[in-house]
Amino acid sequence: MGKPLGVGIVGVGNISGQYLTNLPKLPNLKLIGIADLDHARAERIAAEQGVKAFAGDSIFGDPDIDVILNLTLPQSHALVNKKALENGKHVYLEKPFALSVSEALPIIELAKSKGLRIGCAPDTFLGTGIQTSKYLLETGAIGTPFAASAFWSAPGHERWHPNPQFYYLDGAGPLFDMGPYYLTALVFLLGPITSVIGNTTRSNRARKVHTGDLAETPIRVEVDTHISAILTHESGAQSTIMVSFEAWGSRLPTIEVYGTEGTITAPDPNQFSEKTAIYTEKAQEWLEVEAKAGYLDAGRGFGLSEMAKAISEDRPHRVSGDLGFHVLEVMEAILQSGKSDTRKGITSTVAPIDLVPLAAEV
Repeated sequence: MGKPLGVGIVGVGNISGQYLTNLPKLPNLKLIGIADLDHARAERIAAEQGVKAFAGDSIFGDPDIDVILNLTLPQSHALVNKKALENGKHVYLEKPFALSVSEALPIIELAKSKGLRIGCAPDTFLGTGIQTSKYLLETGAIGTPFAASAFWSAPGHERWHPNPQFYYLDGAGPLFDMGPYYLTALVFLLGPITSVIGNTTRSNRARKVHTGDLAETPIRVEVDTHISAILTHESGAQSTIMVSFEAWGSRLPTIEVYGTEGTITAPDPNQFSEKTAIYTEKAQEWLEVEAKAGYLDAGRGFGLSEMAKAISEDRPHRVSGDLGFHVLEVMEAILQSGKSDTRKGITSTVAPIDLVPLAAEV
């Protein structure tokens, strides 16, 4: 292995803890420093990690940093990506890629013009759960896949998050917050999406913060909070997705894939290592499947590590900007379709993504 990729984190909110836990386990990455709008918070976490705390935009110019890990709020994703790329840094960011296709496209073009990489979460599909489901599809375990369903619901993140207002602003809601996990998994399993029919709504339920210093503060709802869509894949398969901040309870499965000879129940795509189950015409009972592909005991940061490895091997990386952009276009089209009551075509695509061989590390 060559020199580790130097990592600078911008934004140290809730999700950063998972990355900070996993980065020391990934030998091809080295954390150099941290920046945050709250500089005191950046200094505190940097001291805990034994790295630099950068003030303002100085992190983008540091020569030891090769890649910016963008963990800011969605409303800042495009701006931070642009600054990083303009300073010659690769970018890896949390989902969604941006707030809109028009905001994202210049970022894709800038990275290509500079020969830099963009990676976009979620990287959960690199774990053994979704990878094993894909392995079963590729080995013909359920015949020809022709349809799938994906469901996620909760009553709202305000019940646990101490500052949840941003989940109800443009660029969030259940589709932009949780949709990327499910749509990324569906694209990986069944291929790129060519058109969508969407439907969107919201209830009149009053919302408030439930925990922390802001408890009892009212929440402004500016986005639809219950989204459903029918997706047509390039392969000819059809999938159905529903994501909601409105459901108090549900027993729907997370993802199921239906084939001519059986059904696969894929695990929660927000997790890495849960078990896949299969029901076939021959067995006619649900059977758990041992891990057949993917990174064992993976966590957030494995996508960045895989991107670093791909850079060193001069090959495409799996958790790519193209994938993140395609998912963004699909989400935007679902919302547009819901408002216009028309089918929307998807112009972007993504190349087939290779299986991850079963491995303990990147």
